[in-house]
Amino acid sequence: MVDSERPRRWPAYAVAVLFLGYAVGKAAFALQARLGFPGGPPVSAAETGSYFLDAATAQWLAAASGVLGACVAIATVTALGRRVPRMLMLLVLAGMLLAVGGGAGIMIVDGFVGIGVGWRWYHGVLGILVIGLFLEMIRSYAAVTRRVSD
Repeated sequence: MVDSERPRRWPAYAVAVLFLGYAVGKAAFALQARLGFPGGPPVSAAETGSYFLDAATAQWLAAASGVLGACVAIATVTALGRRVPRMLMLLVLAGMLLAVGGGAGIMIVDGFVGIGVGWRWYHGVLGILVIGLFLEMIRSYAAVTRRVSD
């Protein structure tokens, strides 16, 4: 039987690796001034042209958000990160879950149902895994910080 109260570090490390992979993919597309993500659906020139930001700027900002997300994920399992007030960290993690869950949700729905974006079924599976990992990272952080604060 799995102890659901036991804190686990591996989900935070896995989420950090995913965020860093996201950052690298976005940086690669930023260098090419393209919207989208390597391995994802192609973004048309018309969509790129009508985007509210320059493609390179948008991708560099996305790459920076990936690095920041990785840092937050690692902070959930380090002593330095545990200095952050618990409620503030949980609020940040909830905001990140909304953003990650929104993106993953689009991948899931488009991958399994099809809404016209171009994600495939395996992207949908990845979306489910990402949401599960993220939820486990939050659960683990909440469990370990609850013990410290009790």
